[in-house]
Amino acid sequence: MTLDHARAGLRERKRFATARAIEIAALNLVAAKGLDKVTVDEISHTADISPRTFFNYFASKESALVGETPEPPTADAVAAYVNASSGSVFDGLGALLAAAVEGRSNDTELMLKRRSLLKDYPQLFAMRMAAMREFEDRVREIVALRLVADAPALAADSGLVLSRSRLITNVAFATMKHAWVCWADNEGGPSLGDRLKDSFDELDRILRPVPAV
Repeated sequence: MTLDHARAGLRERKRFATARAIEIAALNLVAAKGLDKVTVDEISHTADISPRTFFNYFASKESALVGETPEPPTADAVAAYVNASSGSVFDGLGALLAAAVEGRSNDTELMLKRRSLLKDYPQLFAMRMAAMREFEDRVREIVALRLVADAPALAADSGLVLSRSRLITNVAFATMKHAWVCWADNEGGPSLGDRLKDSFDELDRILRPVPAV
């Protein structure tokens, strides 16, 4: 590992730790006092940072409560999925989504606190869903690329590609929700990424043709 890589890794860990401290402070304060009675200044003080630093990470107290969305897949991961020479369109999609959530999927405390709070504040849940829709749109675009790579003739029918990519993405995100609920109900356990892979394996078993008797 080079010095530049080590420094980059340290910066990323510090960024991650600061973001987590802000999120935990915000979640704890709102759980104790209510959304309307908590300010950015109070969150910053509790997280031992300045309000200026807070706004380097989050645009508002609501965005700190909602949290970051999964990381978009890397260009290399997208290329590997799109250009896979075998398997169905679902093969590899679970791994692609698992990699996107893996960064914070072992933080049981943070995710369970957020889950509890979102149940109490529908407006925050709506914000979370809106942010996730952006991620979902990106996944749909990736699925569309895979469909055309598998069947180049589909490129001539953009409506069909859109329809199929939406359907596949909806199924994929339902599987992602299944993984999240199983993981959260178990209060952690294996990482969310691993649970997601298990859910996609289960989907594959369901979709697999039943052998003729």
